[in-house]
Amino acid sequence: MGIPGIFLTAFIVGFSGAMMPGPLLTVTINESLRRGAKAGPLLVLGHAVLELVLVTGMILGLNLVIKKPAVTAVIGIAGGGFLFFMGFDMVKNAVRGTISLNLEGTGEQKGFGPVMAGILTSLSNPYWSLWWATIGLGYLTMARKFGLAGVALFFVGHILADFAWYTLVSGAVAGGRRFISNRVYRGIIAVCGLFLLGLALDFLWGGIRYFI
Repeated sequence: MGIPGIFLTAFIVGFSGAMMPGPLLTVTINESLRRGAKAGPLLVLGHAVLELVLVTGMILGLNLVIKKPAVTAVIGIAGGGFLFFMGFDMVKNAVRGTISLNLEGTGEQKGFGPVMAGILTSLSNPYWSLWWATIGLGYLTMARKFGLAGVALFFVGHILADFAWYTLVSGAVAGGRRFISNRVYRGIIAVCGLFLLGLALDFLWGGIRYFI
């Protein structure tokens, strides 16, 4: 496989992975309803910054640490705790009616900014680190045969897939929010929060199970 093939396959594999339901997709829907179409690209920007740091670390040998079951378990527990907090807060605010749509985009937004949310949400997902320790590492090893250009094109192809998908999702959600009442909006937020709570419990149990 040549350099063009690395870029193309990195984009395709990255796009298929981005389309799978997970914490980042749920947070993208939530943030797009609150902040508009800009939320998706900003979330992915945070996600990309984290992945750039990770790729650099893997080149320096970080993958040997990530592969350890104990490390994955700790990531699961810490990430599960973060997602539980986020999901609980979303459900609580939806039930209490303390959140509403802000179509003008004015007023103070509570919680993390979208870039930081993209970083923390990605970091909280143990499957994200496992993907990079297995599939990502395989691609990175292949790309390194072509030097810095190969690694750069692999990373750009992967990140472009994330930007393409989450920008599409964010635009679709933001475009439809004008037709959504505050009651429906709170229902969507509650469902997203419950989904995050479910993921949190799954991550927590997976991590705790390793130590018992």
